[in-house]
Amino acid sequence: MNNRKGINVRKLAIIGVLGAISTVLGMTPLGFIPVGPTRATIMHIPVIIGAIMEGPVVGSFVGLIFGLFSIFQAITNPTPVSFVFLNPLVSIVPRVLIGIVSYYVYDFFKKMGNKKTKGFLFILWAGIIFYLGFGIYKNIIAAGSIWINLMNIGLLVLSLVLAYLSLFKYKNVSLDLMISSIVGTLTNTVGVLTITYIIYAERFVNALGQNPEAARKVIVGVGIANGIPETIIAIIIVTCVVNALKRGKRE
Repeated sequence: MNNRKGINVRKLAIIGVLGAISTVLGMTPLGFIPVGPTRATIMHIPVIIGAIMEGPVVGSFVGLIFGLFSIFQAITNPTPVSFVFLNPLVSIVPRVLIGIVSYYVYDFFKKMGNKKTKGFLFILWAGIIFYLGFGIYKNIIAAGSIWINLMNIGLLVLSLVLAYLSLFKYKNVSLDLMISSIVGTLTNTVGVLTITYIIYAERFVNALGQNPEAARKVIVGVGIANGIPETIIAIIIVTCVVNALKRGKRE
């Protein structure tokens, strides 16, 4: 059996550590970061990192912990839409799939190689940098929080550095990480909202105080507002952390 797809004591320990990190992020403001004009959750990022570094089994178990914590949070700290996350189809299934999908997307692009990727990377980084720049501009115009501006400026600088490294110095070696980060994040956002729409569309929109007749539009809007910043922060953190861990293994 491929060792990355199996499980052992070391991987059980990694599952515990990454699951605990995801849980701590959900219990503190650290799990929600202002990015651009919106906010991003980073609770799914340990799932993606676990999948890339240790395989789909580790990734799916970390995702399971993430999902179980979502149910616990919905019970102990309810919001108007918490009823959605009491259903395991919403709170657990997409989170387990994050680990599985992230690994196989990463594995696929890693095997493909990095030919003809510079244009794709350039467009991707240009979009991220524009989004962060727009967030800074909007916050300045609105005389918003200095903390949010500092956070976005830091992310903008980090994005510029990563763009330079991935486009020039590292010869696109981070493309597989970036794509798996994007797909893993969308697996969470799209999965949760799609199942919510199928099962709870009208009730969910009512809880948000919106017109039930515009359920699809409202849910798509929530997906865009959450998905874009979550994708940005996932790309940045996963690229940095996984590259650092891989360099540490080689040394």
